[in-house]
Amino acid sequence: MNTLWGYTEAEIAQFGLSVGVTAFMLYMVFIILQLARESKAGRFGTFVLLLGLGFGLVGFAAKGVIKYFLSSIIG
Repeated sequence: MNTLWGYTEAEIAQFGLSVGVTAFMLYMVFIILQLARESKAGRFGTFVLLLGLGFGLVGFAAKGVIKYFLSSIIG
């Protein structure tokens, strides 16, 4: 079995999925807020930007939460 610093490929992939994607999502929120600030969007404009551009991020996070709850119910 191939390992890297004592971790298997599956453990590295799980770490990348959980920590890496979470960090990327937080960076995306930072980009959206920076875009709102530079365009002087105001409160409502910032809300619309976060709602429109952040909707995909919310869906991705919701998918993980739903999968967690379904796995606890089923198995």
